[in-house]
Amino acid sequence: MKPPNNNTPPQGYRMTELGALPEEWEVVSFESCIIKKNFKAKKIKQQDYKPYGKYPVIDQGQNMIAGYWDNKNEVFGENLPVIIFGDHTRIIKYIDFPFVPGADGTRILIPNISFISPKFFYYSLLNLKIPSRGYNRHFSLLREQKIPLPPLAEQQKIAAVLSAVQEAKEKTEAVIAATKALKKSMMKHLFTYGPVSPEEVENIQLKETEIGPVPEDWEVVKLGEVVEKVKQKDPRKDPISEFKYVDVSAISNDLLKITSYSEFLGKDAPHRARKTIQTNDIIFATVRPYLKRIAMVPENLNGQIASTAFCVIHCQKQIANPYYIFYTVSLDNFIKGVSENQRGSSYPAVTDKDILNQYIPLPPLPIQQKIASILSAIDAKIEAEENKKQALEELFKTLLDNLMTAKIRVNHLEVPS
Repeated sequence: MKPPNNNTPPQGYRMTELGALPEEWEVVSFESCIIKKNFKAKKIKQQDYKPYGKYPVIDQGQNMIAGYWDNKNEVFGENLPVIIFGDHTRIIKYIDFPFVPGADGTRILIPNISFISPKFFYYSLLNLKIPSRGYNRHFSLLREQKIPLPPLAEQQKIAAVLSAVQEAKEKTEAVIAATKALKKSMMKHLFTYGPVSPEEVENIQLKETEIGPVPEDWEVVKLGEVVEKVKQKDPRKDPISEFKYVDVSAISNDLLKITSYSEFLGKDAPHRARKTIQTNDIIFATVRPYLKRIAMVPENLNGQIASTAFCVIHCQKQIANPYYIFYTVSLDNFIKGVSENQRGSSYPAVTDKDILNQYIPLPPLPIQQKIASILSAIDAKIEAEENKKQALEELFKTLLDNLMTAKIRVNHLEVPS
């Protein structure tokens, strides 16, 4: 049963300092949920972490495993599972394997298993709203928190539901990582041998060029030879006309996509809003090019305006497939070549000319189209999995809040513990 949105709890619920909760639930202090214990384990300084070793180092950072260590005497392996709380970062981790505690700020919390499930305790901490103090310590705020406490059987069911969603998300992340690795390997193959099977590689005649070996019938040209000049426009000359504006911050360098845009009237146009963009143009950020902020212009931004901090690549479509060129300019070697030309320390940047002067492999148009098709299919798979991951993240957040506040009950569900 869901409690209504008023101050009168429904049947079977009572009002608590955390709001309406089931009558059989308790509200307990954070400190009652942990066992206080002095740890002999030494904390390893971040600069001393090893890139590989026998034992994982767990600290308060974003990554689950921060590094490795070899000394068995510094391993924490008792009272598992435990919860790690980042005193500075507020990051919370559930650890059920022996580990070496990391740098200062890594708090080890041992759940009091006499009345609280370790996994439930972990999820209840994830649902707390601990305000940020910047890089100051936060444990004193955590100590003041209250925890909703269902009966143990319900705790275990809540934890099982949330774990199922979390595991699905982790599997999706693994698929994304594997598909990205496949794409990287495929790009290396396609831009060296073309769209041929591994068995056919030995039949491909290669030639050495400025950018490395490519098939004999491919050309190597400067990017500027296959693009058209892009017009600039001052939106302020049409003060009441609306336009969409793409800035460098709108590019995801993980997805290589435009993820947002702003809308302005001409009179309010940013001073950098000058470059016109069309569908299937490629925009390449000239500021810190090593950050790889590159994207293709989608149809809904056709005829709109981009920042002058982009080099806009408009392909001559009779000789260059835009999707092929997009993948070409996202190659690590291309990025490296561009980045070698950057100037300035506080605002390192390159010019459009630096980008357009880079050499690229140019196969016949049908080969370009085939390469683009293969890589686009892989990108579509990555995008589908990214969307699935995002949906699972939203589901987890919603379930976490609803289950911890008893807006949704699982005490009658058949959920494996």
